[in-house]
Amino acid sequence: MSQDTEQQLSVIEHITELRRRIMYIVAVLVAGLIGGFFLAEPLFQYVISRPPADTYTFKSFSPWDGVGIYMKFAFLVALSLTLPFIMYQLWAFVCPGLREHERKATLKYIPFVFVLFIAGMCFAYYIVAPMAFQFTANVNQQLGLQELYGITHYLTFLFNLVLPMALLFELPLVIMFLTAIRILNPLRLRKMRRFAYFGLVLIGVSISPPDFISDFLITIPLILLYEFSVLLSSFIYRNQLARDKAWEEEFEAGHPHSVS
Repeated sequence: MSQDTEQQLSVIEHITELRRRIMYIVAVLVAGLIGGFFLAEPLFQYVISRPPADTYTFKSFSPWDGVGIYMKFAFLVALSLTLPFIMYQLWAFVCPGLREHERKATLKYIPFVFVLFIAGMCFAYYIVAPMAFQFTANVNQQLGLQELYGITHYLTFLFNLVLPMALLFELPLVIMFLTAIRILNPLRLRKMRRFAYFGLVLIGVSISPPDFISDFLITIPLILLYEFSVLLSSFIYRNQLARDKAWEEEFEAGHPHSVS
């Protein structure tokens, strides 16, 4: 068998493996959606029982609003449960190319995917969302507008804040994982800093209320997350270099004649 044929077979095997793992992810996501339907109503009741939702009288402007509510909360539940599984499938896909200690190290990150996602949601819901609603309420009051919201409008506004922030809280873990499998390193992250800052500022301004204080309170934590990620990447990278050096010294000691 020629070398080109072997390479083609290798590519086909990798594509087949990737497709199989994507099918696993889709299956878990669908299962999470089904389970999320049972949690949708309790979560919805909790959200509308807390300020500022408890001060509004929500209206339904479409027969599909109730279905949309269930879908929104079910998707949030499904995503929070599926993200660790996605990380595991990514780990399993690249696992054959990793060394033994790299496999063990990266596997430990997976449970924290769920923890950071929940932390991001809590930060967005309990800190960012109240600021956003307070800002919009002040503007509406100044303009003499009566606040009469559709439930879909309210939840869409809320989810547009919560979901991006929850995903952004995964940044340190993603960077640690990519550093551990040698796709990223702190040197590359420092070179990307200005572009990363620009992207994070753009995201922070997009999801926060349009005033300087809110933009500042959202953007600064995102930048700190990035710098914390670079710090974690540096720690992992130094350990990698130390292990590589130790392995090279051990190899040279065992094969003295291979060194010219």
